[in-house]
Amino acid sequence: MAHPIEENLAARGLSLPDAPAPAANYVPYVISGKQLFISGQISNGPDGLICGKLGADMTTEDGARAAQACALALLAQAKAAVGGDFSKVARLVKLVGFVNSTADFTEQPKVINGASDLMVEVMGETGRHARSAVSAASLPLGVAVEIEAIFELV
Repeated sequence: MAHPIEENLAARGLSLPDAPAPAANYVPYVISGKQLFISGQISNGPDGLICGKLGADMTTEDGARAAQACALALLAQAKAAVGGDFSKVARLVKLVGFVNSTADFTEQPKVINGASDLMVEVMGETGRHARSAVSAASLPLGVAVEIEAIFELV
């Protein structure tokens, strides 16, 4: 039987990608005690990398969709970290979101809401989290958004 997180994703027409492999000399996640730290996941969708700069060639709504793609990758990494058993995830503790944006773009929180909203929609109350949403002059490979996460394990 599917876990409620997966059922809630399916109800929204979404599925988890394969957990992305690291692009450099780091690991995709670390478990320390009851905390799961997931490395930054870049915006990557079914058609490839989601690239662009908010405030220049992307709208806030485009950015929120890119952040949602990051959230799906974070959930995929969390699932991999717990051996495919989401029941081992107690809650989402924190998201840190980076938005590739122009110096005058100020809607970083609205962009990262794409990830935050999805986490709450699919995880319920255990998806409510602390968060940072910051601007970056550029991000790896020109992607629009990168987000890292901390989960608590049971």
